[in-house]
Amino acid sequence: MNKITKILIVVVTCLAIGYFSGTVTRSAITDWYPTLEKPSFNPPNWVFAPVWSMLYIMMGVAAGLVWNRIDFEKELVKKALILFAIQLALNALWSYLFFGLHNPMLAGLEIIVLWLFIYETYLQFSKINKIAGYLFIPYLAWVSFAAVLNISIWWLNR
Repeated sequence: MNKITKILIVVVTCLAIGYFSGTVTRSAITDWYPTLEKPSFNPPNWVFAPVWSMLYIMMGVAAGLVWNRIDFEKELVKKALILFAIQLALNALWSYLFFGLHNPMLAGLEIIVLWLFIYETYLQFSKINKIAGYLFIPYLAWVSFAAVLNISIWWLNR
């Protein structure tokens, strides 16, 4: 399989997971989420879909670039891709905890674990392909912001 095919497979996978995570979010955005008190820095709802779409594309490209190195650094690539899969699953789980269960406290605890897995994935990706590492920096920054937002929402609504 060539590099472009690998990248496309992972990008489509990431976007699909984002789409299915979004199904939990969509109903809560109109029913439950508007009832919450939010901090002054809470972005408007329309910001989230394009930001997450771009982040899913970037993380898919990053993982595809890493996957492309499997013939040269098999064990390192396998470890990095396992971390990638775990953080992607945790990413989807966050939507379920926050929007599906309406539980900002549990989602706040989970997002800390998610952030740690994203950071470790970033470190592993950077060892294999510098561009893949760089592509994870906006994701790490956004989830840092999301963690602060999540915890603020929990605090304001406890």
